[in-house]
Amino acid sequence: MSRRVLVAGVGMVPFAKPSAAKTYDEMGAGAVRAVLADAGIAYEKIQQVYAGYVYGDSTCGQRVVYQFGKTQVPVLNVNNNCASGSSALWLARQAVESGAVECALAVGFEQMPPGALGAKWTDRPLPLSDFQGMLREVYPVDEALPFTPQYFAAAGQEYMAKYGMAEETFAKVAVKARTHAANNPYAVFRDPITLDDVLGAPRIAGVLTRLQCCPPTCGAAAAIVCSQEFARANGLSPKVAIAAQTLQSDAADLFDKKSAMALVGSDVTKAAANEVYEKAGVDPRDIKVVELHDCFTVNEVLTYEGLGLCEEGGAEKFILDGDNTYGGRVVTNPSGGLLSKGHPLGATGLAQTAEINWQLRGDAGARQVEGATLGLQHNLGLGTAGVVTLFEKVS
Repeated sequence: MSRRVLVAGVGMVPFAKPSAAKTYDEMGAGAVRAVLADAGIAYEKIQQVYAGYVYGDSTCGQRVVYQFGKTQVPVLNVNNNCASGSSALWLARQAVESGAVECALAVGFEQMPPGALGAKWTDRPLPLSDFQGMLREVYPVDEALPFTPQYFAAAGQEYMAKYGMAEETFAKVAVKARTHAANNPYAVFRDPITLDDVLGAPRIAGVLTRLQCCPPTCGAAAAIVCSQEFARANGLSPKVAIAAQTLQSDAADLFDKKSAMALVGSDVTKAAANEVYEKAGVDPRDIKVVELHDCFTVNEVLTYEGLGLCEEGGAEKFILDGDNTYGGRVVTNPSGGLLSKGHPLGATGLAQTAEINWQLRGDAGARQVEGATLGLQHNLGLGTAGVVTLFEKVS
C-alpha cells in the first residue's frame, strides 16, 4: 500500500432477532452515531460514504446517513452478498489510499426477514444458477430445502472424505463459538451449549444441524478510515491501521474442479489470504486473533486452512488441540462469530472489523486476546466475493 490508511473509529449496535429488531435506518443510524463518537469527529468531516446491504431498495445508504445531514458527499450503495459490509470497507480504504479523499465512512446494515435465505427475484436468471448446477453434480440436492446450507453440507462431506475428519469435530466449532459469545454483549446467542446439544439439534442438511448454521439476524456496524494527514489535522490518534487488504472473485477453473469446497469459496479465501500476507510481509503464524466467516461450522473449518492458520488437512488436530481458542495458537472469532452473533448480511463484515479493532486497541474487555498486534478479518459472499483484511496496531 502506497499511502497508510488508519482506522479512525469503529462502532456497531447489538444484533437482534428479526422479530425484535429496529428498522434498518434506525440500526444504521445507531452504528454511524457510535462510529462518529468513537472517532471523535462530526459527520461533516466525512468525504465519501459506502453503505453495504443486501435486502433493501436502492439508496438505503442515503436514508441512513441523511439523518446526520445532507452534505452533498457521494453515497454509494454496495451489494456483494454476505461480503457487502467488508466490500464497503474495501472501497472506503481504496478511496483514502489513492488520495481521492482523506476520510471515508463504511456502514453496513441489514433488516433481515426471518427464516432461511432465498431468492427475491424469481422472474429472472438467478446469479447462482451455475453454482446450483454444479452443486447438483457433486451432491444429492434436496430441491425442497434451501440451497445455502446444502452448499456447505456438500463441502463438509467432501472435506471428510478427503481428510477423514469426524463429523462431530464440526460440532465442536459451534460449542467454541458460544463459549466466546458469552462475553460479547453484541451477540444474540450467548448461552453455552454442549456437544450433545449441537449433535442432537434438528438436522438441516448433511453434517449440519441447526446449531451449526448461523441464524438470520438484524444489525448494523460501521468504520471510519482516514489518512495520517487527516488524523493530524483533526487531532486524532488512531491506534489501528490497515496493513493490507484484498477483494477477490473466482478463478476460471472453478467449475472444472467439480468441488463443493471450491464452490463455497475455499480457493478464493486461500488466494486472497496469500495476497494479503505477501503485501504485508506477514506470516500467518504471527497473527493471534482472527474474525472469520463462520456462516456454518463447515466454513470455519475450511477457512482455518484457507487462511493458513493450520496446514492442509490439519483442521481437525487444530480444533482438538484447542489451537483455535484462548490458550491456543490463535483465537478465532472471539466475538462468537456469525454462529452466535447472527448474520445480518450487510453488517457482518464491519462487525468483524469492529471486533478486530477493539482487540488491537485493548478494548475487548473479557474477550481480550493478550498481546495481539495483528488481526485478520475474513468475509465471504457466495457467488463469489472474498475479502481478507489485515489490521495492525499502530505503535
